[in-house]
Amino acid sequence: MNNDIKKIVLTGGPCAGKTTALVKVIEHFSSLGYKVFTIPEVPTLFSQAGMNYLTDNKGLFYQGEKATLEVQMALEDKFMRMAQECEEPTLLVCDRGVMDISAYMTPEMWEQITGELGVSTSDLRDKRYDAVLHLVSAADGAEEFYTTTTNAQRYEKMDEEGLRQARLLDKKVIGAWTGHTHLRVINNHEDFEKKLNRVLKEISFVLGLPQPIEEERKYIVEVVGDLPECIVSEITQTYLVAEPGCEVRLRRRGWAGKYVNVHTTKSPISDTEYVQTERQISNNLYTSLLQQADPYRHTIHKTRKSFIWKGQYFELDLFSQPIDGLMILETKGVASDESVKFPPFIRVVEDITGNKKYYNYNIALHK
Repeated sequence: MNNDIKKIVLTGGPCAGKTTALVKVIEHFSSLGYKVFTIPEVPTLFSQAGMNYLTDNKGLFYQGEKATLEVQMALEDKFMRMAQECEEPTLLVCDRGVMDISAYMTPEMWEQITGELGVSTSDLRDKRYDAVLHLVSAADGAEEFYTTTTNAQRYEKMDEEGLRQARLLDKKVIGAWTGHTHLRVINNHEDFEKKLNRVLKEISFVLGLPQPIEEERKYIVEVVGDLPECIVSEITQTYLVAEPGCEVRLRRRGWAGKYVNVHTTKSPISDTEYVQTERQISNNLYTSLLQQADPYRHTIHKTRKSFIWKGQYFELDLFSQPIDGLMILETKGVASDESVKFPPFIRVVEDITGNKKYYNYNIALHK
C-alpha cells in the first residue's frame, strides 16, 4: 500500500486563479515523478446539473448543501483509496475542500448538517488535508483582472456590489479554514506567474522538498487607526533543545476558545536551502514535550491579527513576553521585487527584514 500520499486543498475567493493553478500543479509535479489526482469542485458540478444555490426554497437549499458535503467527502475518500494503490508518490489536489461549503450557510445549519452526517468541524478541517492554500480573490487588490467569464456559475458579478461580495466571501472562506496547521494565504501579485509560483513553493514544502532560504519582510510598527476585519489568535511559542543549527519549536495557537498545537523542525541543508516539517500534536504530547524546553530561551507570548489589505496578506504580532509591547508586521509571500502595500492604519517605525535580532528564535533568548 502506498503511504507516500499528500492531500491538499486549493481554495480562495471568486476569480482567484484556481483553475490556472491546477493546470500548473499537474504539469509541475507530474514532471517530478508524482502521480497527481485532481478532485473537481463539487458545487460547480451541482450547479451545472441544475442546482441553484441562490434558491429561496429552504428545503432544497438544505438538501443541496448536505448532498454537496456528502459527495465532496465521498469523492475524496474514493480517490484516496485509488492513491493507496499507486506505486509512485502521489499528490491529491482538491478544487476546494469540505470547509468551503460552510462559508455559504449559517453556523447553525452547518452544525445541523455535520451532525446528521456524523462528522465534526474539527475532523473535517484539521484531519483530512495536509495543507490548505487560499488564493486571494482578484476582487481584492487586482480588480482589473476580476471577471465572471471564466466561470459561468459565478454569482458575484462585475460591479461594485459584486466586488464587495467577493471580498467578503474571501474572508469567510479563510475564516472557515482558520485553525488548520498549514493554512497559507497566497497573495495577488502584479505578475500572476508569481502567484502560481508561490502555490508550487507551498506544495513543495508539504512534500518535504528543499526550500530556498527567503526573508519575509518584517517591520516594527505602530497602529494609528482602526484595523479591518481580521482573525485574532493568541500564540504561545516554546523552543526545545535541538541539534546545533536546527530549530525545534512548539506552538500553541488559540482563537475563539479553540486551540491547536504544532511541532515544527527546521533544518538547514546548505547555506541557501532548508527542510521544514510540521505536525499537529495532541494536548498530552504537547505537555510532555514542554519538558524538553530550551533552558536558555523564554517562552514567547503574542497576540496575532491576520488580515488582507489590497490583495496582500499580513500578520501583525503584539508581543507580551519576553518583550512587552513590541509590535511586528510581517508580509506573507510578497515578492522581493514588489512594493508592500502598507495600510493607512499602520505606521512603520523600522524595517527589520533580515535583522536576526528580531527573529523569534533570538527574541526568546535570555539576555
